[in-house]
Amino acid sequence: MSFQSLKEIATSAAEQDKPFFRIILEDDMSERMVSEEESFSTMQNMYRTMREADESYDGTMESASGLVGKDGQKMEDALKAGKTVSGTFVGEVMVRALKMGESNACMKRIVAAPTAGSCGVMPAVFLTYQKHFGVSDEKMAEAMFTAAGIGAVIAERAFIAGATGGCQAEIGSASAMAAGGLAYLMGGGLQEITHASAIALKSLLGLVCDPVAGLVEVPCVKRNVIGAVNAVTSADMAMAGITSRIPPDEVIDAMRTIGMALPCSLRETGEGGLAATATGVEISKKLISSF
Repeated sequence: MSFQSLKEIATSAAEQDKPFFRIILEDDMSERMVSEEESFSTMQNMYRTMREADESYDGTMESASGLVGKDGQKMEDALKAGKTVSGTFVGEVMVRALKMGESNACMKRIVAAPTAGSCGVMPAVFLTYQKHFGVSDEKMAEAMFTAAGIGAVIAERAFIAGATGGCQAEIGSASAMAAGGLAYLMGGGLQEITHASAIALKSLLGLVCDPVAGLVEVPCVKRNVIGAVNAVTSADMAMAGITSRIPPDEVIDAMRTIGMALPCSLRETGEGGLAATATGVEISKKLISSF
C-alpha cells in the first residue's frame, strides 16, 4: 500500500471528499492494476469465505491436540438458554469468535484477518452486525476495505505477526481493524474510524504471544473473543464522540516499540507466559511423547 499512516489516508479522503474505504479501494486498484469491479469482487469473496467458514463450524470437532474444540457450541447453547449477561449481540460475537478460532485449529478453511491466529475477530464482529442490522454485502465489503486499510498501515508501521510483536500484533491488530470497520458500518466518519481503531489497539498493548505447546490454540482461541468484544466497545466509544488522547498513528508506533521490547520467550516461541506454567509444560510434554 502506498500510505504510511492513518492520518495520510484520512487527509486524502478529506481532500477528495471520499469515504475512507474508497481511498483503500482505489489504492488496491492502482497497486494490483485491476478494475474497481475486480478489486471489489476480491473483497466480497473474502467476506463470503468468512461467512462460509462460520456456517460450516462443526461443534463436535476437536483439534488434533485435543486442546480446543466444542467451546463455540457450548457458548451458543449457553446464549440460547439465557445463561449469559452480555446480551444477544455481544453473545453472538463471542460465539462466532470461538467458532472461527476453533475451526482454524481444526484445520478448516478460514480467512487470515490479518493472521490465522486472529481469524475470529473480524468475522465475529462483521457477520453479527450484518445479521442484526441487515446491511448489504456491498456495504460489508466497504467495511472490509476500511479494515484492510487500517491493517496495512499497522503492518507498515509496526507488525501483525506474533513472532515479531507478540499477540498485540495479531489480536490487537485484528481488533483495531474490526473496530474501524464497525465504526464505518455504524455511520462513522474519518475521526470515528481512526479513533475506534486506536482505542481498540491501545487497549491490548503489551499482550504477549505465549502459545501452549507452540500451538495456535491455547490461549489463542479465547483471545479472539477478547479482541472481538474489544472492537465492539471501542467502536461504541468512538461513535459516542470519545477519542484517543494519543493519536492513532502514535498508538501503532507504541505497539511497535513495545513489541520490540518483548523478550523472545513472549513472542510465539512457546517458552514463556502461559506456555511456561506447570500445566503448560506438562501439556507440551504429553503432546511431544504422543508423537
